[in-house]
Amino acid sequence: MRSFKIPRTAALAALLATVPYAGAYAASAGFYTPRTAGLIDQAQSLDQGIMAARQVNKIKPDEARSLHMQAVHISRVAQREAAAGHGTIPAAQYRQLVAQLDDVGERLRNATGSSPLIGDGADGGYYPNG
Repeated sequence: MRSFKIPRTAALAALLATVPYAGAYAASAGFYTPRTAGLIDQAQSLDQGIMAARQVNKIKPDEARSLHMQAVHISRVAQREAAAGHGTIPAAQYRQLVAQLDDVGERLRNATGSSPLIGDGADGGYYPNG
């Protein structure tokens, strides 16, 4: 009987090809708590908003890059903490990540000119919040 040996490179390539799918399966199989999944989804949605604002020239490329890097960093930290905590993020860490995400979102709104206005509108709406 012949034995079949898989070359190391083929085995490594097969392993590397399945890793992203395993992570996606873990997330879809309920690996994250709803709170953690919501935080990660919010970070990814914010990143999509940053890219959309950049595509329509609402923000400069450097600013988009900076905001993108911050949103991705928050998402990665959340994923890393959730992996270490079996799908959950400690409450203090969660609040810190939400605050950072809110800060990035506020910076995006200010950069695009879509932040809420202060006052009763008597100034014609030209006084941005901040």
